[in-house]
Amino acid sequence: MGYENIIFEKDAVFLVTGGAGFIGSNLCEILLDKGYQARCMDNLSNGKQANVDLFIGNPRYTFLKGDIRDLDTCMLACEGVDYVLHQAAWGSVPRSIEMPLFYEEINIKGTLNMMEAARQNGVKKFVYASSSSVYGDEPNLPKKEGREGKLLSPYALTKMAGEEYGKLYTMLYGLDTYGLRYFNVFGKRQDPNGAYAAVIPKFIKQLLNEEQPTINGDGKQSRDFTYIENVIEANLKACKAPSEAAGEAYNIAYGGREYLIDMYNKLCKALGKEIKPIFSCDRKGDIKHSNADISKAKELLGYNPEWSFERGIVAAIEWYRDNL
Repeated sequence: MGYENIIFEKDAVFLVTGGAGFIGSNLCEILLDKGYQARCMDNLSNGKQANVDLFIGNPRYTFLKGDIRDLDTCMLACEGVDYVLHQAAWGSVPRSIEMPLFYEEINIKGTLNMMEAARQNGVKKFVYASSSSVYGDEPNLPKKEGREGKLLSPYALTKMAGEEYGKLYTMLYGLDTYGLRYFNVFGKRQDPNGAYAAVIPKFIKQLLNEEQPTINGDGKQSRDFTYIENVIEANLKACKAPSEAAGEAYNIAYGGREYLIDMYNKLCKALGKEIKPIFSCDRKGDIKHSNADISKAKELLGYNPEWSFERGIVAAIEWYRDNL
């Protein structure tokens, strides 16, 4: 259950790329809490210095300011590393449609650099962030690995490319890679600001400020919102997974489904607000419905998520109340 009983070698060294970001900083925190060495690599284009400063006094924490587009930097970062948790990427479907060349550089070339550096440095496990966006226009629910549709954005394409490289690096070079298809992750330290902010922190901040949030579309699109603790569990369990499970991609979610309008109403209720949302046009490249079949991750990784949407929302709201 969870990740509390997952144990690695006492002197295990983890490299977390994108470690100053939302998911990466949460991974660093847990690794340090469990007594392991956490090496954070981030160029701070998306990540925050504040997420580095949280741990900078810990003797088991190292921060390397570096860019995954530079192979020499990736090689340096992987020296002496046992496990790589590759979270560094640029997110946002709409932004990728505006900046396809930039996304190719960061998400494809950067991921390939990291896999090559991990291979040359003898890393034991390479766990990387993929995305539910790879399902594209495939209409069936729940989403199941091996049943993907036409990709709808450059972002989705970059994540699918990462998965294909992961398969090749396992097959050709024996690097154990595990792709984690995240489904709408939320939780503490997720940035509520900016045009491309994720919907849950953005709505929480707006509601706390008595502002009227905008819902893209009619609110009847659905998402498998996944609390950060489930994602931490998946990363750690992938590091303990057998080599037979390598070279594959796995859905990482709770396995639930919330309509956006219902999610919004639950936020209003939890925050004690009565603010009607504004409805706007659909966002280009967005998937209409998202709900994960997590049976493959359960079977091959031992993944067993404990944090439901309702439980996660309570924890997230508590954190944003204290930190906004």
